[in-house]
Amino acid sequence: MMAATKRIALGVMTTALVAVLAGCSGAGSGSSASGGAGAGAEKGAHGAKENAPEAAPKSAVKLIGDGSTAFTGVQPNMPAVQRLAPGQKPPQFVVFSWDGAGEDSQKLFSHFRSVGKKYDAKMTYFLSGVYLLPEEKRSLYAPPQHAAGRSDIGFNDTEGIRDTLAELRAAWKDGNEIGTHFNGHFCGKDGGVGTWSVEEWKSEISQAKAFVKNWKTNAPELKNEAPLPFDYDQELVGARTPCLEGQKNMVAAARTMGFRYDSSGVGNQVWPKKKDGVWDIPLQLVPMPGRAFETLSMDYNFMVNQSGTKTQGDPSQHTYWGNQMRDGLLQAFDRSYNGNRAPLIIGNHFESWNGGTYMRAIEETIAKVCTKKDVRCVSFRQLADWLDAQDPQVLAKLTTLGVGEAPKQGWKTYLGAQAAAAQQGEKEKAAGPEAAEPAPRNAG
Repeated sequence: MMAATKRIALGVMTTALVAVLAGCSGAGSGSSASGGAGAGAEKGAHGAKENAPEAAPKSAVKLIGDGSTAFTGVQPNMPAVQRLAPGQKPPQFVVFSWDGAGEDSQKLFSHFRSVGKKYDAKMTYFLSGVYLLPEEKRSLYAPPQHAAGRSDIGFNDTEGIRDTLAELRAAWKDGNEIGTHFNGHFCGKDGGVGTWSVEEWKSEISQAKAFVKNWKTNAPELKNEAPLPFDYDQELVGARTPCLEGQKNMVAAARTMGFRYDSSGVGNQVWPKKKDGVWDIPLQLVPMPGRAFETLSMDYNFMVNQSGTKTQGDPSQHTYWGNQMRDGLLQAFDRSYNGNRAPLIIGNHFESWNGGTYMRAIEETIAKVCTKKDVRCVSFRQLADWLDAQDPQVLAKLTTLGVGEAPKQGWKTYLGAQAAAAQQGEKEKAAGPEAAEPAPRNAG
């Protein structure tokens, strides 16, 4: 099982920072249900055999590669995506995300998955690929600018991989997203991700995918475990880089590999824009109550501003520090909710820094905001789906609003013209050229 000390090392180095498939055997192969033979036999005895229920269809599970992953159909529990009506106020989106997501002895992955279900909060879990790679197979990882088998967050053991797989399966079936935090978590100028070329990033991304797609081969003692219920080539559409470094070259690589968004930047609470064809949805500067500055919307950054690099600072301050983070996030939420309705982006780690006070702060924030009217706690993928469904003119209008700035003339007036024009354009496009006014006959 992943040692907690390894997970703490991950957080210190970053500045930003189950159910088995129904119908699957232990080896992940599909099986047929019996189709209620008992009921059919009873009806047959009474002369109604022709009305017996048909056998259930075979499982839709289609194994991929070595059976580590599988196509199981459309992801369940996904919210509907709708375009804003003319003059409609946007929903308030909130994204809770987790860097390096894995299940270790702290059991925080499973805990927050349960919290998400309780409050109908979908989240993004940025998986570190090496968390599915056994320590004894570490040489399979060839990190850019480092020797094979090197990782600044270590690797995993059989039990840790099994536990992480269980949470990944359940999280996806709950409607959450499985993104990537890549692999070895290298930061700084000496071979850190900020120094990597586009080609080196392509290698890192390919390896992150490979560790997810081939865990049965790499950990043969787990070969009878159920597959992950998704095709990772299709599932993986976004990321956050270690330490928020290397964004430019990573995005240049990732946009050729199916990525739709990135959350490796630093920004304000304003509506996101596309950069080089990919949604740029950064972490945000949010209030730090009692201090004369703002900090990034991530547990690690609150900690550094409170106890420095000590992950377990003064115990007498733990409660205050957690409250400070919670209240800062709630203030950030309020100024978006009552202002420009820009999505609030929050990043976290599965860590017990300063007595676990930041985990408490996040849970209390989820309970407070995800239950409010017009609030949608979603994954990055779901936010990108919604953004892509909107009219570009409407989104452009939203980006003109500053932090906490509500339209002076009200939402109906502010977005009415753009949305109405977009709606009319869609109607005309759907009607086709035959609906246009016929040209006058030639008078000659």
